[in-house]
Amino acid sequence: MMRRGLRGLMVAALCMVPAAGMAQDLVTVGTVGVWDVLVDPTIGNGCLINAEFEDGSDVRIGFDPEKGNGYLMAMNADWGDIEDDKIYPISFDVDGQVYQGEGKGLHLDGLPGLDIGFDSADFLMDIAQRQTLSLSNAEGEVMSIDLTDSYAALEAAVACQQNQ
Repeated sequence: MMRRGLRGLMVAALCMVPAAGMAQDLVTVGTVGVWDVLVDPTIGNGCLINAEFEDGSDVRIGFDPEKGNGYLMAMNADWGDIEDDKIYPISFDVDGQVYQGEGKGLHLDGLPGLDIGFDSADFLMDIAQRQTLSLSNAEGEVMSIDLTDSYAALEAAVACQQNQ
């Protein structure tokens, strides 16, 4: 029952929000495990979660009120050949559930990465309920992160978004 409630809240949050900006002025509203819960005033006070991982990956998952969707940003210094604004085909593996998508190249705080927009509450729920998220390109896996505490962190981000 609780998970169905969170899915409904995530759908509502995705509808309330318009993809990720190049925010430098994030406002911290809390912490859940390894995830910081933040507000990005540069995209209409979109709420997000952000964590840095042992492999050097910096991952943000959030809501963009200006575009009306959600986004996942993944950055890593080892991805030095990423070109800004270039579209890259990617796949996500969330504990065996595979999603295909595209990411737009960017550099944020000097880190090369991808900005991946989505409008699927199912994808967001998979992130929230699963253990591992892997990101791959045509050459193979480029990132694998532990999703521990992502459910509670995304609950906090949804609550944050509802208060904006």
